[in-house]
Amino acid sequence: MTTFLQRGYAAIQARNLPDAVQWLEKALTEQPGDAQAMAWLGQTLCSLGRRAEGTARLRQSGRTLLDKAHLDRDIGRVLEVAQQLQQWGDFPGALELLGPAVEINGTGFRGLQLLAVTLAQLNKKSEALDAGRQALALAPDNTMMQVLLASLEADAGLNGEARRRLETVLNGQPNAREAFRARKEMARVLDKLQEYDQVFPHLHASAQLSASLPEYSQQNRALLPDLIRANQAGFDRALMGRWSGTAFPQPAPVFLVGFFRSGTTLTQEVLGVHADVFVADETDFVWAMQRELQHMDGSGDSLPDKLRKLDLAGILRLREFYWKRVRDRFGDSIGERRLVDKFTMNTLELGLINTVFPDARVVFVMRDPRDVCVSCFMQLMVPTPATAHLLSWQGTVDFYGQVMAWWMHIRPRLTMDVIEIRYEDAVAQFEPTYRRVFDFLGLSWEPGVANFHEHAAKKFIASPSRNQVAQPLYAASVARWRHYEPEFAPVADALGPFISAFGYAPF
Repeated sequence: MTTFLQRGYAAIQARNLPDAVQWLEKALTEQPGDAQAMAWLGQTLCSLGRRAEGTARLRQSGRTLLDKAHLDRDIGRVLEVAQQLQQWGDFPGALELLGPAVEINGTGFRGLQLLAVTLAQLNKKSEALDAGRQALALAPDNTMMQVLLASLEADAGLNGEARRRLETVLNGQPNAREAFRARKEMARVLDKLQEYDQVFPHLHASAQLSASLPEYSQQNRALLPDLIRANQAGFDRALMGRWSGTAFPQPAPVFLVGFFRSGTTLTQEVLGVHADVFVADETDFVWAMQRELQHMDGSGDSLPDKLRKLDLAGILRLREFYWKRVRDRFGDSIGERRLVDKFTMNTLELGLINTVFPDARVVFVMRDPRDVCVSCFMQLMVPTPATAHLLSWQGTVDFYGQVMAWWMHIRPRLTMDVIEIRYEDAVAQFEPTYRRVFDFLGLSWEPGVANFHEHAAKKFIASPSRNQVAQPLYAASVARWRHYEPEFAPVADALGPFISAFGYAPF
């Protein structure tokens, strides 16, 4: 290990990432073909938000390691880099490495497992299923691989096979994590098989199991409810409209928000087909901007009070920080296109967004609260302080209510331009619904947006809805809650006000 590489590694260990970048770049100047330096530099750049540069370095490292693997047949380090690319959402880059790696050495379980996951994320269902079957053949006793293969079978429409596989898993002796995943997957499969009376028992069982899983039980469930209360107390129209009418040097993005499973992914894919639109899918730009504000003002004041103390220079700094994060993430790929920042739970940050970007436009997508809650409870999601609320039926309903109560509170106080659309209208009246959205954004109508599913099927989508939006529109998800009507008796009073407020038919 060279001196520069050693210093870069030491800086990483000390969490001094800017210094680490400098040392690792020097290491590569000294030894341009050092795959380890490339990989460390790639990871560090991604951690700093410079994902376009970082994933490019990781890909470069993987290609270098592939050249070596052709000689020694050892693909272990290639798989490590591919997994890092997965971590940063670069599934096309991971596939570029995993395909050749498996060709070099196709007898390793890990390579085939990673390949199956990558192909599934890219909506390559038949290839993912084939890779999953090969992986399981190498490790037939791997319970989690059995669950993954069942998921791949369900994605491919082989629900009967998926059900039998999951029954075998659950009739064995799975540990808590395996049983949790299997029951979540079984609920999804039984829903597809229209055996509705059996779905919620598996979901309730999964909720009990989640309490023993650290990735869920250790999430800070108070974080977002506390944030909602603080925002509701602190944000008012005077604060949010303070800089309205200002001629800002930087443009404002479009913010696409709602609640989980409400139709935001469908809308992002429709908008993303337009030649003049660039969609940022589930990115952390607003969250990072909030952290920058905390860095600017280290007091114990609330977020609204910190914003009250800012002058115009402070607002401009936050806007520039936001756009720097965007450039670091996407490089020059946006060009002159309109940025649509889709992060569903930015709903909770609308006070901050309105204060910093009073010239922004907001597209809010809503759906029948009952369908939202059923879909959220059934969906397996990455553990976060938000998704931790969706593990139980009551928790799902309560969190939905907290977020939607915030929306009803903040909506009349916003000074930004806002349009609300309903998922059900998008399904039943696609063109009139989205013509309204394009008109709202000042964009011309493009008939090709009706083929959004063809575009969605060719790329990675961060949302769990990736399979649904890769298909033509269908109405099966509208009024889906009726299959589970008995489950709503304990939560009807909690959901009733939102069902009424949003104009949906009562129970």
